[in-house]
Amino acid sequence: MNFAADFLGYVGLTVMTLLPIINPVGTAVLLLAIGAHLDPVARERQIRKACLYASGILIAFLLLGSLIMQVFGISIPGLRIAGGLVIAFLGFRLLFPDPMPAMSPEALHEAQSKADISFSPLAMPSLAGPGSIATVITMSSTIRHEEQGARIVVEHVGVIIGIGVAALVCYFVLRAAEQLSSKLGSAGVGAIARILGFLMICIGVQFVINGVRELIGS
Repeated sequence: MNFAADFLGYVGLTVMTLLPIINPVGTAVLLLAIGAHLDPVARERQIRKACLYASGILIAFLLLGSLIMQVFGISIPGLRIAGGLVIAFLGFRLLFPDPMPAMSPEALHEAQSKADISFSPLAMPSLAGPGSIATVITMSSTIRHEEQGARIVVEHVGVIIGIGVAALVCYFVLRAAEQLSSKLGSAGVGAIARILGFLMICIGVQFVINGVRELIGS
């Protein structure tokens, strides 16, 4: 029964943590900017591939997170503090957007001319960017540090399922990109981005607090 509660808890935690960081609404705006040359069938195929790529990237970093930390000698408090700072910084960029465009004219022209935009820039760095990668590595290290035996497997599977659910939400949001853009407008999209930015700052600050607390305790 405890295993089931842990599993569901990690699924919910992963979805609720990743979605504000991934920001599928922002990726939907990017898709409209760089995917105008694609017909509906090709665009849907690009969206599906992008979500699969993003899931694969995040799951790979989840499974390799502890190995990466061992190779580079990174402690769990250090990872939490660094990951929290990255997430908070990205949140500040959403809450207080730069008046300059997110992509340079050269990068935008290159993306618009690509036949396949699923891996870059949709999957990486838009869906699976530094913030979401830092989050799953932190989750991986936390699970391995605090749990043992079968519980590690159960909780890793919970995070993987959570990544899949978040990717599925992104898939439906990206498919409805045109409808969202027409109904929300630029002001609505900006308001959602600021709300997500605030949530990201809260998540990042909490990561830093947890890291500092653990560092002092050790």
